[in-house]
Amino acid sequence: MSNEREELARIEAVLFLMKEPCSSRRLAQLSGIEDGSRARALVRKLNERYRRDGAAFCAVEVAGGFQLRTLPEFAPWLLRLQEAPIETRLTTSAMETLVVVAYEQPVVRSTIERVRGVHCGDVLRQLLEQGLIKIVGRSEELGRPFLYGTTKRFLQMFGLMRIEDLPKREYGWATKEEADQIVEEIVEADKESAAEKN
Repeated sequence: MSNEREELARIEAVLFLMKEPCSSRRLAQLSGIEDGSRARALVRKLNERYRRDGAAFCAVEVAGGFQLRTLPEFAPWLLRLQEAPIETRLTTSAMETLVVVAYEQPVVRSTIERVRGVHCGDVLRQLLEQGLIKIVGRSEELGRPFLYGTTKRFLQMFGLMRIEDLPKREYGWATKEEADQIVEEIVEADKESAAEKN
């Protein structure tokens, strides 16, 4: 086995076993590769081989690292295997709240409630429990309320490398209908992003 083939095999083995995205530096350490840039180059070669061979998966860069993921066109078949995918467990109010947190972070609860027009304590608690948002600090406002932000799990779920990859907002917060439109745009951008990476 050539040196490069051996390195590719080690990179692939590490990616296969990782449940979370793995940074190129960590990937190099775990697979015994000289450095992160070499590991990144080997991931590109792996993806070329996967495309050439017609594989059902690829290594994507998401949430600060690389992760093996199936191609989007296989989603309908794979969803049948899952009992309750996370997307189906997110209610409309949870998605609306998540959108506000993602775009306004760090954000206090009162701002989220002003944008949504309803109380959202229970929804925030559910999103915290699901690991999609976290408390990132305290505001300097009266009472020092918690500040909320998104997590790496949020980035993973929506296929984003960093929060700046969210679609740009072209308008401010006004109505529930506009918030619903933003949710649709995020879902569409996620699908497009996954398709572009493949």
